Amino acid sequence: MTFSAGAQAAVQSIASIRHDVQRFVLSQTAGLPGEVSVEVGHIDENLNLPACPSMEVFLSEGNRLWGNTTVGVKCEGMWSIYVPVKIRVITPVVVSTKPLAQGTVVAPSDVMKRKMDIAQSPPGVLTEESDAIGKTMGASIPSGYPLLATQLRSPIIIRQGQSVRLVSKGSGFQVTSEGIALGQAAEGQPVQVRTPSGHIVSGTARPGPIVEVIY
Repeated sequence: MTFSAGAQAAVQSIASIRHDVQRFVLSQTAGLPGEVSVEVGHIDENLNLPACPSMEVFLSEGNRLWGNTTVGVKCEGMWSIYVPVKIRVITPVVVSTKPLAQGTVVAPSDVMKRKMDIAQSPPGVLTEESDAIGKTMGASIPSGYPLLATQLRSPIIIRQGQSVRLVSKGSGFQVTSEGIALGQAAEGQPVQVRTPSGHIVSGTARPGPIVEVIY
């Protein structure tokens, strides 16, 4: 915190600082999903900051308006302080209805939506049940725990040694041939295929089983 030598006799109201911080954070978080609430933390009532004709609230580089954070308030050439803020973002997320063991294929009855503070949840929490159903748990979780994108594995649709249809596409042409998959892949993942002539090509796994090669 810094002060100018020529401080004014009038003192800046702490209530006005809190008001400006609240207004700044709410305006900056208006586009977040769900119900946003802002709790401005403690500001020392004994600071006796000189009154400021035009305060500026700002976010320091590296900080983000999410969860527990701080914002700065300054009066140019006179003083600056940092204020703790807690931001809650309440929105429905996907949680387990029962313990799910690693390797479980998620069924519709295994998940439900529950409102949670996603600002305090792990990154990658799912908000749509369809993003979990049919996928395989890569880790075990207890009942009522939010499902994360990083915990789920898409089902394998192509396996090593499997015969696949190789579809090569380019501008104005499409060629279909056969090949043998050299690895396994879920839909949308890369996989290599050996052609009957012995060439190895890389493509994208599609249901069928198809490997799509784009030129």
